[in-house]
Amino acid sequence: MEMSEQILTARIRTLKQDSFHDYRDELIEVYEEVYAEQLDDPFFSSERYWSRLMAYAARDGFRAVAAGVDTTLVGYALGYTLPAESRWWQGLRSDVDAETLVETGTRTFALNEIMVRKTWRRRGIARQLHNALLEGASEERATLLVLPDNAAAQAAYRSWGWQRVGELQPFDDAPVYDSMILELTEPQTAAD
Repeated sequence: MEMSEQILTARIRTLKQDSFHDYRDELIEVYEEVYAEQLDDPFFSSERYWSRLMAYAARDGFRAVAAGVDTTLVGYALGYTLPAESRWWQGLRSDVDAETLVETGTRTFALNEIMVRKTWRRRGIARQLHNALLEGASEERATLLVLPDNAAAQAAYRSWGWQRVGELQPFDDAPVYDSMILELTEPQTAAD
């Protein structure tokens, strides 16, 4: 069955922090489909990914949203507010103004994951997830990491107002990503 690429309004629901582990099977199923070609890399293994998700879910300011069409989970997005002692910027490989790296515990929301199943892409679902996750955000800005060769994601983020900061490698065994920032000075709404 081939899907048309028309814009589709998905049902967006909030995933609760205190019961986030209950969504494991659904989230891992989407992850394994989206990252199928990278699952042999230990960094991208399902077990390592789930460990990262549980660590994110334990953080203050954790938020997660999921998109569904009928009874199918087609994508999700999640992140948390960077704490004042955050090591988020530790792997930055680019020269940037020192002020950019300052975290106060309320300044920056880290958008850790945003993914949509392949057959549901190019239909506006990632944008709906992005906006729903950032809607009503109290932080000044958001940050995310994206693989440099992910042209579709790079183009989408730039069209949504994200700006590249530089290259960042979050862990020794992780790929080098492009780090991006979105200023949240204007209220974000799911309809944007």
